[in-house]
Amino acid sequence: MTRIPDNEGVSPPLIQLSDLAIWAQIALAAIAAGFVLYAGRDLLLPIISAFVVGVMVSPAARFLEQYRFPRIVSALLIVCATAGLIALIVALISAPLADWVARLPELSSSLKNKLHFLDGLRDWWREVETMLGINPKSASSMLPTPNLNWLPATFGFLSSTLTGFPFFLVVLLLFVASWPDLRRGLVLTFAQRESRLIALKILNEIEAKLASYLRTVSLINLCVGLATGVICLITGTPDAIGLGVLAATFNFIPIIGPIAMAIILLVVGVVSAPTLGAGVIPFAGFVLVITLEGQFITPSIIGRHLSLNGLAVLLSLAFWAWLWGPLGAFLSSPLLIVGLILKEHLAPEEPG
Repeated sequence: MTRIPDNEGVSPPLIQLSDLAIWAQIALAAIAAGFVLYAGRDLLLPIISAFVVGVMVSPAARFLEQYRFPRIVSALLIVCATAGLIALIVALISAPLADWVARLPELSSSLKNKLHFLDGLRDWWREVETMLGINPKSASSMLPTPNLNWLPATFGFLSSTLTGFPFFLVVLLLFVASWPDLRRGLVLTFAQRESRLIALKILNEIEAKLASYLRTVSLINLCVGLATGVICLITGTPDAIGLGVLAATFNFIPIIGPIAMAIILLVVGVVSAPTLGAGVIPFAGFVLVITLEGQFITPSIIGRHLSLNGLAVLLSLAFWAWLWGPLGAFLSSPLLIVGLILKEHLAPEEPG
């Protein structure tokens, strides 16, 4: 009889072909979903924004129902308040912005006069160019006059956003009005009682955490805006109210918003202040405020309710900002919260 060799010493492959097939299917599904989200952004962005905002404000509709407001009336009041708030923010920001854009040539010459101390560095650089055989006349200057080539793209983005805004309000109204029926329908989609309970827990947790996130972040950003406005008033920076509103609005966008606001305050301060040192003060004050808010206040408050990993926040911000622009950056944290809740309930970590 032939003895069958013992295979106990042979190790199985680390990755089975079936696992590779599963991961390949997941990767293909993710790529297809990303393509659909990008290709259909003009339609999907207002809808998803309305869904996210609708879930955030649904507790407010339920609160109004306790005072015998019909659901449709509660939804209408919430949508009108949302539209009025957005219109007020746009009005407070747009007027100073239009004035600054109209004064760009004047501000450019003023900025060059205040940066005259860089003339020595410019002359040294010209000497280096001459030594390297570069014609200084053909080389670009260190302080070029700002052009307005970015305006068409900016206006194109704003026009598409304003076009989708009425659609967003309509979807938000219908979503808030029908959210209880939608919740019930989603739960009853599952046949088994255990699956229904899991779905109900997921929906309840998403609603509670998104509403808590909106309340907390709105209060924090309001304080940041007030602090910025006070700093601008004390330092004599023009359009202090508009800059404060802009700071509060930009702070809803993680990382990118505060950096953009700091740059704006630096430019506005340097251009409008009588001296360069005085112009840096609003920028320095805002950096101090945003550092205290980002490093101490926000983590101590939000950390009690939501455990968001810094790397996950950054990657989510980069992905949604690349996919949907500024509105995607605004939605990055709420969508990350939804994703973490789904992962916690649908793929929980096994106890070690």
